Amino acid sequence: MFRSLFRRGIMLPATAVALSFTTMLPAAAQHSALNPVPRPDEWWVNRQAEKVAQIAEGDIDLVFIGDSITQGWEGGGKDEWAEFYGDRKALNLGFSGDRTQHVLWRLENSNLASIAPKAVVLMIGTNNYKDNSGQEIGEGLQAIIKRTAEIWPNAKQLVLAIFPRGEKPDATREKLAKASAMAKELADGKKIFFMDIGPEFLEED
Repeated sequence: MFRSLFRRGIMLPATAVALSFTTMLPAAAQHSALNPVPRPDEWWVNRQAEKVAQIAEGDIDLVFIGDSITQGWEGGGKDEWAEFYGDRKALNLGFSGDRTQHVLWRLENSNLASIAPKAVVLMIGTNNYKDNSGQEIGEGLQAIIKRTAEIWPNAKQLVLAIFPRGEKPDATREKLAKASAMAKELADGKKIFFMDIGPEFLEED
């Protein structure tokens, strides 16, 4: 899956509270998918520190942001990562289990403005499916896309649709599809691009 997905489309040349970001949002809009928060898990805090240290070293041209699907490039997908991105000065900011609110927190607490990547690849939102509506997940996605564009105004951003969950079409798939559709609304074909799910990832009725 990793090889086919990324070969087709993506070859582009301790704990603290969130501060300023939440004040930018109307109080009524601050549902959980929009409320930047860190996670208390020790491995997560340690990984965050490691990534901040990598960012401080600089010389990064390509940034991947996401959850376990992205972090998986360091595990089962490490060979593909080495083949396709090993010489692209790429940074893996995938954190297993992350939701939109955790990415929003990381965007504000990782000194990301100190680097100037040429491209950003984003896929997040699947882990919000239990606690948030499709509209809420979509709003979280849009907030991430907008904030990423603010931090790196010269970078091109590729937003990937959320992978479908489960073996058959159901309400959860509809929820995630709605969120992805909201993310797609921000694609302008100039700085922000959207890549949808191909039919090979969808179970036929």
